[in-house]
Amino acid sequence: MAVSEHDLRRVADLARLGVPASRVPRLVAELNGILAHMDVLNGVNTEGVACATGVSSGGMPLRADTGLPYPLAVALERFAPATRDGFLLVPRLDTHAAAGASADGRRADGAADTDAPILDGLEDAPDAGEVLGADAP
Repeated sequence: MAVSEHDLRRVADLARLGVPASRVPRLVAELNGILAHMDVLNGVNTEGVACATGVSSGGMPLRADTGLPYPLAVALERFAPATRDGFLLVPRLDTHAAAGASADGRRADGAADTDAPILDGLEDAPDAGEVLGADAP
């Protein structure tokens, strides 16, 4: 099977690649050279040769993920405005708000969104510079 200029241009169009006309003959020759090499490899007698093993056949066992966690210089609760179960809670972005809801958790009709209670009081929380500056050496 050989690659033609038509094949190359079709694949380039599908991949949205701009291939200059001056490069087309060289690329066709390179691709046909790769295919010719694959034909040579297909002709190699591999009978009696053990299959190569690698990641697809099981791979090496992974090491255990052990080790002590690094302690934080500042308690997570002091650094973040709000936390839950060891995770930071951040206000929802307008672009990710539920349909009809705003970033402050209020819907267009003025009613509170269901996530609003979690984020109450964020406006009163100190910013990271204030918290870090208090304990900085």
